[in-house]
Amino acid sequence: MKAAFYNEFGELDQIKVGEQDKPEPGEGEVLVRVKSAGVNPVDAAVARGMLKNAIPNKFPVIPGWDLAGVIEERGYSARRFNVGDEIYAYARRPVIQQGTFAEYVVIPESYIALRPKSLSMEESGGVPLTGLTAYQSLFEAGDLKEGETILILGASGGVGSIAIQLAKWKGATVIGVAGSSNQEFMKELGADYVIDYSAGDVGESVSEIAPNGVDFIFHCSRGNTLDQTKNKLKKGGRLISITNSKSEVREDVKFQYVFVEPNSAQLNHLSEIADSGNLKIHISKTYILDEAKDALKEIETLHSRGKTVILP
Repeated sequence: MKAAFYNEFGELDQIKVGEQDKPEPGEGEVLVRVKSAGVNPVDAAVARGMLKNAIPNKFPVIPGWDLAGVIEERGYSARRFNVGDEIYAYARRPVIQQGTFAEYVVIPESYIALRPKSLSMEESGGVPLTGLTAYQSLFEAGDLKEGETILILGASGGVGSIAIQLAKWKGATVIGVAGSSNQEFMKELGADYVIDYSAGDVGESVSEIAPNGVDFIFHCSRGNTLDQTKNKLKKGGRLISITNSKSEVREDVKFQYVFVEPNSAQLNHLSEIADSGNLKIHISKTYILDEAKDALKEIETLHSRGKTVILP
């Protein structure tokens, strides 16, 4: 099969595209023909070796943890899905090796769910990692409730754009923070208030919108917006971050770092939310497999709007 791969961690230019062995499904696994593979900042971080001490790896590594595709073969005891089913999955395995920037990938059927009917195959490939990250951050770690006010830092990116929609679906008031070019985009997604981080101190803008503070900060950005805003949390508020594993907060604030895990039940729920009209995916850019390293270079700038996908 054709795949992107690399034989050592380092610069993104060393990523190659060529022939790799087509994987075979083992017990409880399925072979999926990849139709769309979401590109995420973590893919570039992995390729640069930033997670090599946290997650075991085996070279050559095929990057990519997101996919939507079609089941082509089933291994022994893999009978929950049928050949021909259109599925999606967050495909991170315990060892970094077999990723989704390829024509085929083998994955445990326990990872997968039927993809949303309301989204295209291309759009579906951009949901799993970002969708599960937002879902687990807002509802598992943060226990977001109807009527609360949530401040989303980095609200125009892949995770943030889904978080806006999930928070609105839950019945929260949403304040989105992003650059000047993404203000209207956040409003289109459903944000009640939007803040341009380049226009001044974000904390002051938050105080104007929510003078009594916010219940929840979802931190999915880089930069200094968290330092400007974390003192705007109400007593008993929650700060959930996907970019900072450590943060100094007041004793009355709950802090948790979230690193997303595969969860097929939550993917099923995300499909239901999408098919009820409450979750849309904005694809900002598509690449072919031969352009994998360019896709990773673009995504690590952290200035993308919505999702970027590779179409193998």
